[in-house]
Formats: sequence, structure tokens, C-alpha cells
Amino acid sequence: MAEKNYNKLIKILQVISGIFMIAMVILCIYLTQKYNIKVTNIPELSEKLPSGILILSIGFVVFSVIKSFALIFPPAVVFSLCAYMVPNFWLALGINIVSVFLSLSIPYVLGRFTGSTMVDTLKNKFKAIKKIDDFAGANETEMTFAIKLSGLLPGDLSSLLFGAMGISYKKYMIGSFLGMLPLAVVYTLFGYALKNIGEKPWVVAIPVVVIIVFALIAGLITKNLIAKTKAEK
Repeated sequence: MAEKNYNKLIKILQVISGIFMIAMVILCIYLTQKYNIKVTNIPELSEKLPSGILILSIGFVVFSVIKSFALIFPPAVVFSLCAYMVPNFWLALGINIVSVFLSLSIPYVLGRFTGSTMVDTLKNKFKAIKKIDDFAGANETEMTFAIKLSGLLPGDLSSLLFGAMGISYKKYMIGSFLGMLPLAVVYTLFGYALKNIGEKPWVVAIPVVVIIVFALIAGLITKNLIAKTKAEK
């Protein structure tokens, strides 16, 4: 496949994923209105419909997989929304972890399939991709960990890039999963805290503080890795 066709491929994937996500949002709004679904009555609905929570869980996983083709859709939104809709924190976290694994794998496999030519296409289409040059020569596991943790690049976009670069799947998954796990935990906590915003508004401040601290730590780790990489050149 010629390089010029990759731009078309990326655009097609983004359009298709966008259409699917919009359709799923519309369906959710329709079902919410039809069955009077609210955060407060989800536990009751799950008791009446044992498969209700299972369907909801599968829905979030499918949504995460589809949004991975959009390349620039922030996973934090999905993590928070899942925690807000699912009544149990640990179940929501489990769903988000499964979603992380699948959304990490799919763009990576696509990148490996398209090959190294995709790297040039991505650099021309997304200027942020050039930030990857700061990590040239770094350990693959450390690099993927730092980029996923810091959010320097949109998560799915970086997964596609790492696949196209031919990075070892094992090293990629270890680094990426460790980098995404804190993000999944923090934003699951944030979404779960939003449920109490009416009764206890101050509760939301806890995950917000955690997010700020997390961002500072992620930035520091990334800065140190870049400095270490440049010093070793």
C-alpha cells in the first residue's frame, strides 16, 4: 500500500469509529429515556434484569475498542463515564482494565500490519508525533511507559505508532499497560466520585488532587527519561 493511501485509511477509520460512537451515544440516550435509567436506580434495574450490568459492561468494552480507531479520543472520558454508570467501583475498574488491554492491542496490530511507512504518514498528519524523536535510543519498555503515563501523545495514536515502529509486542504491552493502569485507576475514581457531587461536593476534590499529583509525577518521569536518553547519545 502506498504512503498516500495511509492518510485515506486513517481518515476512513476515524470517520467509521466516529459514526459508531455517535450511534452508541444516541442509543444510550434513547434507552435512558425509555426505561428511565438513572444512576440512582441502576442497582434496582440490575436486580430485575440480571443481564443488565453484563450488557452495560460489554457496551463499555465495545465502545473502548471502537474509539481506539478514532486515534485521538481521550480514554479518560470512557474511564470516568464507566465508573459513573456502573454501580460498583471495582467492577468499573475491571471493565476499564479489560478495555485498556483491548484498546492497546488493536491499534498496535494495525500499525504492525501497515509497517514502517505508516510512521512517516503519521508524522505528516499529526505534528505531535515528532515528540517521539526525544525518546530516540531509549529502552522500548521505558519509552512506551513514559509516553502512555504522561499523555504526550493520544493513547491510541501512540499505539498505532509503536506498532508501525516494530516495537516488540511484549515490551510494548508491559510498558503501555503499566503506563495506562494509573490513568485507569485515577479516572475510575473520578467518575465514581461524581456520583456524590450532589450530597458531598467535596468528595470530587479528592480525585482531582490525585489527578494533579499524577500529572506532575508523570511529567517528572518523562522529563528524566528524555534527559537520560540525550545524555546516553
